[in-house]
Amino acid sequence: MMALRALCMALAGVLLAGPLQAAPETPAAAQPGSAVAVFAGGCFWCTESDFDKVPGVLSTTSGYIGGHVENPTYEDVSYGKSGHIEAVQVRYDSSKISYAQLLEVFWPTIDPITPNAQFCDKGPQYRSAIFYGNPQEQALAEASKAALERSGKLPGPVVTEILAATTFYPAEEYHQDYHSKNPIRYAYYRNGCGRDARLEQLWGKKGDY
Repeated sequence: MMALRALCMALAGVLLAGPLQAAPETPAAAQPGSAVAVFAGGCFWCTESDFDKVPGVLSTTSGYIGGHVENPTYEDVSYGKSGHIEAVQVRYDSSKISYAQLLEVFWPTIDPITPNAQFCDKGPQYRSAIFYGNPQEQALAEASKAALERSGKLPGPVVTEILAATTFYPAEEYHQDYHSKNPIRYAYYRNGCGRDARLEQLWGKKGDY
């Protein structure tokens, strides 16, 4: 729901033009001692918040991936002009958490049975996806998706896409760590979007999955 998120940003005193973005990163741009994964779960504010709570995650970056325009802006992506998907780049310590474990963390944070939308945000730019950086990650992601489908936990087929990672463009600075910089406005957006209510409907209460 563009209006809901636009209101939250307006209340935070930011404009869509915003500050300049950081330089784009390739899928292999991990620092020594860390690894990188990219997940799309609708609004990147929420996906960033979910992964920031995970032990072994070093940092998260909101951004855009998978499109056909260089250096897309939030306006380009949110209006479907660039073909990108809102996503989060997760840097993690692979000695503390594995890629397979990150996949298990990811699934219960999204609605994997609704195509081209997540919660109140509609359109292919908000669809759920896992972006793999190498054949091993692809195999793990596909196996994880297949296991979820076989489990029968969900009332429909899993439509989350598994895609090869392309250039990741960090979003504008005002989007980074939005949940911690603007906790009241973030909570207003998340609750208004019905995210947690839908997650409980699909997965049960936290701790049950």
